[in-house]
Amino acid sequence: MDLTIPEYAYMFGFLQADGHLKQGPGKKGRLSVEINARDIDLLREFQKLTPYYSSVRQRTRSTNFAKTSHTAIWSLCSLEARTNLNGLGLPYGRKSETISPPLGEFSQRDYLRGIIDADGSVGFTSRDIPFISLSTSSTAIGAYMCWYAQTVTGAVRHPRRNKRDNAYNIFYAGKAAQALTSHLYYPNCISLRRKQAVAERIMNWVRPPAKKPGPERIEWTSDKDKILLYAQSIDEACAELGHSQNACRARLTKLLDGVAPLPN
Repeated sequence: MDLTIPEYAYMFGFLQADGHLKQGPGKKGRLSVEINARDIDLLREFQKLTPYYSSVRQRTRSTNFAKTSHTAIWSLCSLEARTNLNGLGLPYGRKSETISPPLGEFSQRDYLRGIIDADGSVGFTSRDIPFISLSTSSTAIGAYMCWYAQTVTGAVRHPRRNKRDNAYNIFYAGKAAQALTSHLYYPNCISLRRKQAVAERIMNWVRPPAKKPGPERIEWTSDKDKILLYAQSIDEACAELGHSQNACRARLTKLLDGVAPLPN
């Protein structure tokens, strides 16, 4: 599994974040990945990339989160394959806090895209602002995400573990999210199709124009009020004062109606 090859780097990042390596008695064991059935095509890509026998199956069950959960599972039992993956940095058993980027040379953006496809999010906020985020319990992965994103976008993050689940939540929005997403989800890369589709929308995102400025704030003085009262017309007052017709009309009405005091 050469991690300098983009497909394998992505696959390894995804397995680190969403795979489970289980050790059985003797030399028995199994690597498995279970994801939503709508993403089954990605598991079939993993199957093609793996030079060992593996299987993809589907199942439907009830969970704590949904009455009906339809998932797809990729399973690999080869001892040689499991040994290789373990040597690269995929631990047996619980791993959420212990995983870290590979020590050797690897395709960095493809590896990080695999991590984000498994444990991150790509999308738009309720205000139609693009974002990309990662939730991880691994300090090493969180630090790597922040370092890599800074090299691409210049945005600096110093995340802390949250109190709810003791995880790091790393979030980028707007131009930083657009730059990072465009860099990670390049054309024809291996990825979750639904996230690739959202990433393409983010690449084409244009920041909405700034809101129109509100009405000008004018500090009316006695001298300004005199000019406004003695002017032959509103147009003449506006030209001399440099204020809009609406502002001058509103002030003149207040003066004439006694809402504002007349100048001496």
